[in-house]
This record gives sequence, structure tokens and C-alpha cells, in this order.
Amino acid sequence: MLGCPRLRSSAVSRRKTIYRSLASLQRDNAVCRACLEAGYPLESLPVFEGRPGQRAMIIGQAPGIVEGEELRPWRGRAGKALRRWLEVSEDEFYDTFYCCSLTRCYPGRSPGGRGDRTPTQVEIELCGFWLDWELRLLKPELVLVVGGLAARHVLGLSRLTEAVGSSTTLDGAIAFPLPHPSGASGWLNDPSNRERLERALVAVRKAVAALGPTTA
Repeated sequence: MLGCPRLRSSAVSRRKTIYRSLASLQRDNAVCRACLEAGYPLESLPVFEGRPGQRAMIIGQAPGIVEGEELRPWRGRAGKALRRWLEVSEDEFYDTFYCCSLTRCYPGRSPGGRGDRTPTQVEIELCGFWLDWELRLLKPELVLVVGGLAARHVLGLSRLTEAVGSSTTLDGAIAFPLPHPSGASGWLNDPSNRERLERALVAVRKAVAALGPTTA
């Protein structure tokens, strides 16, 4: 898919100085090709999903190959695992959470052939524009930050392990760092880490329940 005409013909990135609605922001984000224009390989269009009125947000690291193909976040195995962790159905998950990530496009496979390519600092900075505005416009009350890369860049955490099971604040919202639910991660092989995750999930489920119904 890399370099295909559909991606290259979409190089019409637009960024306004001020956004007054989430719908306007999403229209521009959907056609963003800023990283491709900067010379970075991408293998999908931007992937995100959500609507005004949602009171909870999930910030991941980057879409995977399934998400890149379907253009919907958390569709692969990691998404299924995350929903099991949260004890929510697929419909409840997308109804509750505004889903976005540090970088919005599937970055492609790692040059070494194992796993997906880690987005560069420049790509993260380019995509940070969209996340900053989403936080301003949505004003979520609860934010789940999934994965060590996201925890470092969004919450400023140097180490994820000690932070799992605790909460912090992000732009006025309560924020919980979580490990990535990918099967490629060995983090959960450590029994003490599984205990940390369970403590975190108990607190997260209570926080989600306290939000009540999503407003229109």
C-alpha cells in the first residue's frame, strides 16, 4: 500500500489557526498528509473515531495494520483485548470513548521485519496538533493513555510500570496510563505487572461507570 496513488493524491493537508467545532477539525484531520509530505512512509489514511459529547477518550500509540485497512481504531487483536480489560461490548466501547492516537496513520512494518515501525519524534510532533485540538474541543473528563510511547509523550512518564495502577491529570481530566494490550508485548509476563494492571482496571471501570450515559 506504501506509495499507492490513493495516498499520494490525498496530499491536501489543511490546518486552521483556530477550530471551533470537532466536526471541522475531523474533516481536516481525515485528509492530513503532513507526515507523507515530510517524507515519512505511511500505509494508511488517518484513523480516529469519535463525536462531540463523549466524556472519555482513549489515546493510543499508532494504528495497526487492521486499523489502517478498516480506517477504524482498535479493530485488531489489541482492540479486542482492550475491550475485555474494560469489560465492555464493541458498541459500548465506541459509544463511550473518543478514540485517537499519537500518530494517526499506520506507520508500516518495522524495517527489521518484527512488529510495526515506531513513529519518529517528528511524526509525533506533526500529529500532536490534532490531539491538542481534540482535547480542547472535546474536554473529556476521563482519558486512558495506552502504551509506553503514548504515556511518555502525553503524560510525561519516563517509566510506565510504576505508573500503572495510579492516575494523574491531563488538561483537567483524570488520566490513567495503561500498558499496550498487544500480544507482542511481554510486559504482562511478569506477575507483579498483571497485579498492577488489575488494580488499574478496577479504578478505570469505576471511573467509566461514574461518567454515566454519553451525551449527544
